[in-house]
Amino acid sequence: MKERFFNTLYFFILLILSVLFIFPVFVVVINSLKFKFSIATAPFVLPNADTFSGIENYTTGIETTGFLSALGWSLFITVFSVGVIIVFTSMTAWYITRVKSLFNSLLYYALVFSMIVPFQMVMFTMSKVANVLRLDNPLGIILIYLGFGAGLSVFMFSGFIKTVPRTIEEAATIDGCNTFQVFWLVVFPVLKPTAITVAILNTMWIWNDYLLPYLVIGKDYKTIPIAVQYLKGGYGSVDMGALMAMLVLSIIPVVVFYLLCQKYIIKGVASGAVKG
Repeated sequence: MKERFFNTLYFFILLILSVLFIFPVFVVVINSLKFKFSIATAPFVLPNADTFSGIENYTTGIETTGFLSALGWSLFITVFSVGVIIVFTSMTAWYITRVKSLFNSLLYYALVFSMIVPFQMVMFTMSKVANVLRLDNPLGIILIYLGFGAGLSVFMFSGFIKTVPRTIEEAATIDGCNTFQVFWLVVFPVLKPTAITVAILNTMWIWNDYLLPYLVIGKDYKTIPIAVQYLKGGYGSVDMGALMAMLVLSIIPVVVFYLLCQKYIIKGVASGAVKG
């Protein structure tokens, strides 16, 4: 009875927390279907016959912001940045974990230290360096994201690699695999749960990032967070209906990506629990 009571209590606590997290998203969705004047007067009321705007907010937002172009640039930057981060940080983490040296230790602590440095401390220097090195373009910003995302990613990969037994790598070496083959054919498949977790964290960060793209590539290659700012008119006026609609469209890809990857995380953790 005591165990059942605590299980029920935990269930209701988690249910309340879920509602609190989902409620803001629900408010954004219902307001994206209402006229902008109705949003100001009754933001928490469901749309009715008088306030329902249909898809007008969506069409207005897409035309005003150039949303399709921004979506393309956001997808390009996010996909390739996350891919580069996973490839290079996983190899780096494997090397500094397996090869013990003073340089590798200093490199590891430098990467960990980079996680606690506020972006505001380096943003002006970074934007100047990016301009001088001609990194102020969609390809260049991928390298910048690699630098900013390396700290957390290497930290997570290193923690998991320490739990992977060396014997499987030694067995692969005895079977004739070179270093490249050992990592990509033996080690990296084992890192799949961590790789997906790193991909989710970096995708959510890069997709929603506003400041770094604004400083580096500016208005020439608008990402979604930058494009949404074009809904702001003179004297601080904002088309709230179109803004809500664009927010809904911008969160859909991330939500879909998370839902698709969630099962792989659970599957990877479950398979890792019985490994060896």
